[in-house]
Amino acid sequence: MLNPVRRVVVAAEPQGELAALKRLIGRLFELRADALAITGNLLSSKAGGEEFAQFFETLAESSVPTYFVPGPEDVPMSAYLREAANIETVAPHLHGVHGTFAIAPGFVVFAGFGGEVTDDPEALRKEDGRLFYPAWEVEYRFKFLRELKDYPKVFLFHSAPEHKGLGEQGSAVLAELIKTHQPRLVLIGGKAPREEVLGTARVVGPGSLAEGHFAVVSLRGNQVEHHQLD
Repeated sequence: MLNPVRRVVVAAEPQGELAALKRLIGRLFELRADALAITGNLLSSKAGGEEFAQFFETLAESSVPTYFVPGPEDVPMSAYLREAANIETVAPHLHGVHGTFAIAPGFVVFAGFGGEVTDDPEALRKEDGRLFYPAWEVEYRFKFLRELKDYPKVFLFHSAPEHKGLGEQGSAVLAELIKTHQPRLVLIGGKAPREEVLGTARVVGPGSLAEGHFAVVSLRGNQVEHHQLD
């Protein structure tokens, strides 16, 4: 029986560095991880279907429930979705949560939306040369959260929410979603590690896994430990 999710190892920007991903997976037991969460860019900008397959096959070596969303460079979406569907069939502990959700052991909801998000309501969504979405689509896709309001939640984004108090630029719509649904943890992308509190949520950017950065988050106490791969 799987442990209820209390400690989450979080990573971002693997950029196709499978050696770094393997080293992180190899440390999950030592870190007492109950789950692994990764936000894109999963691959480099020149990747394709074969590279997605290799990445997901490596990710399937994870010994814990694993949740992921793509970054802006994880295109085309057709290749990403095809290979994600293939790997989830043979490795059901992997869960792509781009625009959807999965319920982890302990009834923790992992929900996500990858790619670049803009607050411009007139922006055209793109899923070919770059993943790019208007924020209203995130709001619409996340309507399922109305049925899950009593569950503890973890959000996976690539784009950062706006934080007016700290002067951090980002999406005001994502910030409002966070304040409305009150997740315990919000994972975001970016190459440099960062951490802040927005409402009741701990927003964590673990930094680039390709450069050796990752973090461990305790959902009970909202404690964050930033780490560097050996």
